[in-house]
Amino acid sequence: MEPIGVLNDGQIYDLQTAEALNIQGEVIKADNSKESLEILRHSCAHLMAQAIKELYPEAKFFVGPVVSEGFYYDFKVESKISDEDLPKIEKKMKELANAKLPIERYETSREEILKKFNNDELKQAVLSRITDDTLTIYKQGDFEDLCRGPHLPNTRMIRSYKLTRVAGAYLGGDEKNEMITRIYGIAFFDKQELFDYVKMHEEAKKRDHRKLGTELELFTFSDDVGAGLPMWLPNGARLRSKLEHILYKAHRVRGYEPVRGPEILKSKMWDISGHNANYSQNMYYTTIDEQQYAMKPMNCVGHIQIFKNSLVSYKDLPKKLFEYGVVHRHEMSGAMHGLFRVREFTQDDSHIFCTQDQMKDVIFEVLEFVDAVLKLFDFKYEIEVSTKPEKAIGDDMFWEKTTKGIMDALDEKNITYGIDEGGGAFYGPKIDIKILDAIGRKWQCGTVQVDMNLPSRFEAEYINEKGEKEQPVMIHRAILGSFERFIGILTEHCAGEFPFVIAPTQVIFVPIADTHNEYAKELQRELLQNNMDSKIFNMNESLNKRIRMAEKQRVPMIVVIGDEEVENKTVALRDRRKREQSNMGKDEFIQMLNEINKGSEI
Repeated sequence: MEPIGVLNDGQIYDLQTAEALNIQGEVIKADNSKESLEILRHSCAHLMAQAIKELYPEAKFFVGPVVSEGFYYDFKVESKISDEDLPKIEKKMKELANAKLPIERYETSREEILKKFNNDELKQAVLSRITDDTLTIYKQGDFEDLCRGPHLPNTRMIRSYKLTRVAGAYLGGDEKNEMITRIYGIAFFDKQELFDYVKMHEEAKKRDHRKLGTELELFTFSDDVGAGLPMWLPNGARLRSKLEHILYKAHRVRGYEPVRGPEILKSKMWDISGHNANYSQNMYYTTIDEQQYAMKPMNCVGHIQIFKNSLVSYKDLPKKLFEYGVVHRHEMSGAMHGLFRVREFTQDDSHIFCTQDQMKDVIFEVLEFVDAVLKLFDFKYEIEVSTKPEKAIGDDMFWEKTTKGIMDALDEKNITYGIDEGGGAFYGPKIDIKILDAIGRKWQCGTVQVDMNLPSRFEAEYINEKGEKEQPVMIHRAILGSFERFIGILTEHCAGEFPFVIAPTQVIFVPIADTHNEYAKELQRELLQNNMDSKIFNMNESLNKRIRMAEKQRVPMIVVIGDEEVENKTVALRDRRKREQSNMGKDEFIQMLNEINKGSEI
């Protein structure tokens, strides 16, 4: 494998830049490593832009960065581009790659670039964000663009790629600006890697929670109500309620106390917390009685006030408060995506107040809780420690000490973890839980955040063994992250075939004739008394069609009822997952379902 770049102190340089700046370091080869893929995908973005420019000569380009799922380019053309145009662009990319064009880097002055792109408002917008006097341009064939790199030395190395979708994006991510076109793509050095990715991508389309959510009537959105504001339909509300009840009991047996904070608080509270200074772009504000209020984007401030409501002794610690807290965050229109990114959502949120000596044990207990919940839904997961972000409160000593404390705790239990540099919350470092779904995708869900900043800012205190006031450590903790996002992920993970314990409809009864309806209703009432949901398919259709209709609902169990079942008080059970049919008594059937439900206790 030939060299394509150099890694120096965490920074990736292509060969041209390393040579120009005389930079030495670890050689990066074309081997599908994280660093090599960044170089490849950056170059593939430019190849795509070059193809677009040849197909649409009037095209103007904004930026084309590498992102976690490949790359994209933002641009503007007079024509409307859709997903149907992607094969045409890919074909042109192949032609350009086969031309084996050298990719050349050169430096020029800011003044020269301003002249070169004098009639290009998108490039002028890019230049307005850059203060350097000397800038770099990368050129291949007739195409060139302002860019820092890194890039491959030649287009011949770009072979295995796929353009995945067309989207709209506000210029510079600002909703006040015009909407331009964005095309996403992916690239690998290895053809098999691309084949596997495309296969996974196709499977993901089948599992798309927005599609399944509509088919299974779980949730809906309405432009009349507002973007990013999900409405839960009866099926989805039943599923969500079951999930909430499982978690509620799991919290209570672990010593958590339920609380409830307001959804709107005076703005001065967010001044104290630091949210107004560090998070205001994500918040909604209003004025009441000439005072500014804000909708809460997080539950922590309310929980601190609840903690402060009464005198707390060290004997009461750790004190665990939890809430299914509804929060509101301003998301840009182009960023919203089904249940994954919404403006209103509910966190399975908890704040644990403890002493510094208790911190490790609290973290271990939370991770045990996470493990139990994720195993219930057959998720594998990874752990990352997220460090100080660019915007943060608290001094470096706090961040170093707290981050080290988290890592020491994980090391003590031999828990494997990665590092997400700069990924911490603005008030403290955190442990992030990344779950892996059935088709290998990684999702950010749960989090454990260690915070000594907010207790200090709000003067939260407890009485220690000496009878003196002392500041507690505050652990922010969510396991699902939010019910909305988790249910979206779970829907795709199990392709809409939810586990029995949370399935919106757990059993569908199919009476063969009208004379069997009454027994079906009797069974339905008994299941409801045992907190289980069922439906009766007695519509005016053939038996086979009603069974097929029931199977399309992806319910765990289907029960057919005929003369024999009514006479003997039995059920003919069809397990659609196992493709098996069995007969059993009514009481045995209900006992079996109760045993399945008991197995969900965590």
